[in-house]
Amino acid sequence: MHIVMVGSEVAPFSKTGGLGDVMGALPIAFEKAGHKVTVFSPLHREVRENAEQSKLDVEPADNDLVSVPVGDTEEKARLVKGFLPGSGVPVFFLENDYYFDRSGLYVDPKTGEDYPDNSERYIFFCRGAMLACLQLGLQVDVLHAHDWQAGLVPTYHKHMYADDFAGAISAFTVHNVAFQGLFWHQDMNLTGLPWELFNWRQLEFFGNLSLLKAGLVNADLLTTVSKQYAQEIQTEDFGMNLEGIFRERNKDLRGIVNGVDYSLWNPEVDGMIPAKFSPQDLSGKAICKKELQEQFNLPRRQDAPLIGMIGRLVHQKGYDLVLEEIERIMDRNLQIVLLGKGEQRYRELLGEATRRYPDKFAVKLDFDEQCAHLIEAGADMFLMPSRFEPCGLNQLYSMKYATIPLVAATGGLVDTVRGHREHGKNATGFVFQPDSAEELVNALRMALDIYSQRPGRWREIMLNAMNEDWSWDRSAGEYLDFFREKPGVVESNRQ
Repeated sequence: MHIVMVGSEVAPFSKTGGLGDVMGALPIAFEKAGHKVTVFSPLHREVRENAEQSKLDVEPADNDLVSVPVGDTEEKARLVKGFLPGSGVPVFFLENDYYFDRSGLYVDPKTGEDYPDNSERYIFFCRGAMLACLQLGLQVDVLHAHDWQAGLVPTYHKHMYADDFAGAISAFTVHNVAFQGLFWHQDMNLTGLPWELFNWRQLEFFGNLSLLKAGLVNADLLTTVSKQYAQEIQTEDFGMNLEGIFRERNKDLRGIVNGVDYSLWNPEVDGMIPAKFSPQDLSGKAICKKELQEQFNLPRRQDAPLIGMIGRLVHQKGYDLVLEEIERIMDRNLQIVLLGKGEQRYRELLGEATRRYPDKFAVKLDFDEQCAHLIEAGADMFLMPSRFEPCGLNQLYSMKYATIPLVAATGGLVDTVRGHREHGKNATGFVFQPDSAEELVNALRMALDIYSQRPGRWREIMLNAMNEDWSWDRSAGEYLDFFREKPGVVESNRQ
């Protein structure tokens, strides 16, 4: 098959979260499975900066200028070509300085608010990616779009360019239903699509234009990033008012857990940590723990279980549940480090906690990739108290680094971690009911007791976790099987 992937970020060129990781790794897994893959993404300023910093080649492509209608005007997209590192997968970046030469991908860092023209920016991107495919003469079997920023790709495929992409199917992956791409209804004029599509069954959502809904109702196939989340979003609690669409299309919906790039996230080869280690020799983990304590200015104590947390400081992640029970948690012999940035109220509460417990609780209010690797390698446990978590990647990273995950029973967390109480000798972590501070404390107490009193059992859980396989090869195989289920999709082995 020739699979064209369209997404607004692609690691290592651009990234704000899991979407960038998927766009950077899944295409390589498809290629390894014998398929041709082409990626389209905007040329954000961050792409240039990361390419220069990491010495990644990007250069103008042949047929490099594409005219893209946006409303009543024609805008230009210059195609700039790069390759995903270590692969033959080309990435075509759509360059337009007015739309994409900005600090931050979606949010203005000066104001903390979304860019007010995000609708126009990603309408331009979606239509530009479609037109670039045609200008480059690509023969496409699968158009695979990701999240609201690419939500119009299946819509353009179905309602504007069906003849140009004859024989192709569209797939749309939702990484988090909470981010819906909602805009003023008059932005419909910018799409070039007929206003007849602005109705409650298509693009209209409570009077607004929804780019996420556009992808959901028009794609041939729908995927999300875990089996549990695929079930959850069909309910009122998690569907964010789109649960009716997911229920109606449940036969076209598949949950596929994200994978891990073990060439980057593996303590046996990780170049960002001070000492490597493996299931056969865990001694390097103690060195990583000492370095982590030093970087966070905590006392160097091997006897104190060190708990890591990484994530955005938002309600979804459940950090308020930890702060709610901070006194009971800090009564135990432990240390906690947290890496993340986000809402001011959490920044203030976390700052207060670090002042109260300077030898036990430390926070870095930022995101730093090297520090994230060190936390995964140096911590003894990794806490994820999320209220909902479509997939989650940190629990997968943690298991590879023998950092035992403590996770809420939601989304991809419950799909990937086998709890101590439920799975006995086969456990890879600890699982507790979401949105409950009491359940969180009970699970933490159980983990701490096993860590301190049953070292043999703890080592067994560590080795179980390290031997798990959540590679992208596994995930890619599930995607490919799903694509093949759609009538009309055949493997063409195009060169």
